[in-house]
Amino acid sequence: MASKATSPAAEVIIVGAGLSGLAAGKTLHEAGIRDILILEADCKIGGRIRTAEVGGYTVEMGANWLTGGGGAPKSSHLFEIANRHLNLKMHFSDFSSLSNVYKQDGGLYSKEEVEEALAAAEARDDLCTLLSTNIVSDISISKAQQIADRVPKTALEMVIDYFQNDYEEADSPSVTSLKHTLPRHEFLDFGGKTYFVADPRGFHSIVHYIAKQFLSHSHHYTTSDDGNHLTFNDSRIKLNQVVREIKYCENRVRVKTEDGCEYEAKCAIVSVSLGVLQSNLIKFIPNLPKWKRRAVSGFNMGNFTKIFLKFLTKFWPSNTAGSEFFLYAHENRGYYPTWQNLENVMPGSNILLVTVTGDESKRIDKLADETIQEEAMEVLRKMFGYGIPDPEQILVPRWLSNRLFRGSYSNWPVGYKQSNHKQLKDPVGPIFFTGEHTSTKYLGFADGAYCAGVDTANEVAKCVREHQTKGRKSEPSALLTDK
Repeated sequence: MASKATSPAAEVIIVGAGLSGLAAGKTLHEAGIRDILILEADCKIGGRIRTAEVGGYTVEMGANWLTGGGGAPKSSHLFEIANRHLNLKMHFSDFSSLSNVYKQDGGLYSKEEVEEALAAAEARDDLCTLLSTNIVSDISISKAQQIADRVPKTALEMVIDYFQNDYEEADSPSVTSLKHTLPRHEFLDFGGKTYFVADPRGFHSIVHYIAKQFLSHSHHYTTSDDGNHLTFNDSRIKLNQVVREIKYCENRVRVKTEDGCEYEAKCAIVSVSLGVLQSNLIKFIPNLPKWKRRAVSGFNMGNFTKIFLKFLTKFWPSNTAGSEFFLYAHENRGYYPTWQNLENVMPGSNILLVTVTGDESKRIDKLADETIQEEAMEVLRKMFGYGIPDPEQILVPRWLSNRLFRGSYSNWPVGYKQSNHKQLKDPVGPIFFTGEHTSTKYLGFADGAYCAGVDTANEVAKCVREHQTKGRKSEPSALLTDK
């Protein structure tokens, strides 16, 4: 497609209006840098924070939990927005309380068996965390379990280990770094309490709140009837702009979108997901240096697939202690293992949420909804009997096959060094990189995305001020070399 006329140059272009991109825009705005342009590929802001409607109830296809409260050493900015400013309905998720774990062919494990397995899992996690703080060379979480002589072996032990690790990291402990995963800083810094957002306004209301802080400064916008879109009358943000090419030199970038539009700026912040960077959706001219390409390709994009099943009536336990989650212990680790009863947080919804991760998530991403429903219902009927009905509705978000995301959130792979991760974030000439995958402490979390956007914007603001003061860019031209 022929290129359209190049738009007037901006100070900073931000590629992506997810949480990181918007946090970066807000931070630049507050630093006095108002001449920005945000290019979002989708028809709405928020990135992997996305809501949908199932049976008249708002559900979260992406980010769902927030951590905070309880006298934590730090305060999560997102939790503060949700709790203090928006008063979102949030439900405390007690991951340590499990009352029902089902056997592969039906029937429950006894309360004593489950409690014993949970205690063993907690001890195993404590030993692995201790080992993490005392090793020099990295090993996988699975290897640490071997060293501690605490390898989960039975189907019951494996599904509880899955609940503790795979369900958290979106991949297997066999590929997950011990040193850079445990202890989990999100919980250490922001408190051990995790809250499930279950508000009709959706998790994306936090995103909208952030956008309003700077995009409403001198421009009017309205919220659409369903609350899922913001309509911007603001020249600083453009939706439906799929960036396909970024040309750059030492002090200038030119961004070209799929529809042929071109935009120029003194520098750019690329806030797309790690999966998009790995997919080569965006072509960089000249090519990114080898050190940058290695850093990008070496990190891991995890896969976390939610499957929502809406029924006419409820046939599973609810509204009792330990009934939010129940597990299915299959001999094949990760086969429809983690079930969440949304009846506790959305009374009358009759919705079950089953989650798969890692390789199973990749497999399911390719299946038709009808096939997924058949598999899930076979599992449910083993747990609750063959008289239960089929669901009225199924919803399966497919983050992996969506070219604008290519996965759910990042996972630190075993053997990937801290120096590699620094390069993942490091700028290349006038191009800066941000996103949850660039967060050292909170990668994979919404807090990580927000904090990364703030940190990157502060770096950019510093460079802009130095350029204005000295009349030149501060980043060295050596960053453009292919080493």
